Amino acid sequence: MAVERKFIEEGARKARVEKYLTKELKRAGYGGMDIARTPLGTQVTIYAEKPGIVIGKGGKLVHQLTQDLAQNFGVESPQIEVQQVNNPSFNAQIMAERLANALERGWYFRKAGSSIMRRVMESGALGCEVVIAGKLTGARARTQKFTEGYIKHCGEPSNTIVEKGYAVAIKKLGVIGVQVKLVPGGAKLPDHFSIIEQETKRPSKAPVAPVSDMDSEEPALPDENLGDEQ
Repeated sequence: MAVERKFIEEGARKARVEKYLTKELKRAGYGGMDIARTPLGTQVTIYAEKPGIVIGKGGKLVHQLTQDLAQNFGVESPQIEVQQVNNPSFNAQIMAERLANALERGWYFRKAGSSIMRRVMESGALGCEVVIAGKLTGARARTQKFTEGYIKHCGEPSNTIVEKGYAVAIKKLGVIGVQVKLVPGGAKLPDHFSIIEQETKRPSKAPVAPVSDMDSEEPALPDENLGDEQ
């Protein structure tokens, strides 16, 4: 039972750290994080659209994040590494935050959802799904879904090739939840295959015998002096 409890505690700690970083690094375009255990401690990799904001002036903010992870969340010897997101349109968390910000600014939910989905697909993604749930138009909650392209919902591909992002938009009528799923371009799909055409061998031609030098010589002409002597 101790092993199961350890896995549960690790998952709960990761969820709390994820929630904390999402709140603290909202202005930096937070795009997710990875936690890995190393012999020297715990390696925390933060993906952000603006790494300079995460690091802060003179490394002040990243130092504060390191102290908070160690003291408030019990992360053993955290070592934070910040990486920039090269293509934000392929990061589901960043796109979910942008969609939530658009809803908070007063965008109509259909326009905001279709705009995010169109931007993801124009960037070269294989598929995108946007789900907006909450009090969208009135007092009764509802769910609106926008889908385009190829999306896997079950099995191993849904965990390996599908990027997921979640965000919350706070409005006067209530809270609106946002979920973005996308399959980035270049992902290897399990049901994709290609047919290799078999090369047909051409019949080999019979070798042509080379013409010898003797055959190519011209016939000798009769000697004119021989007729005169006779």
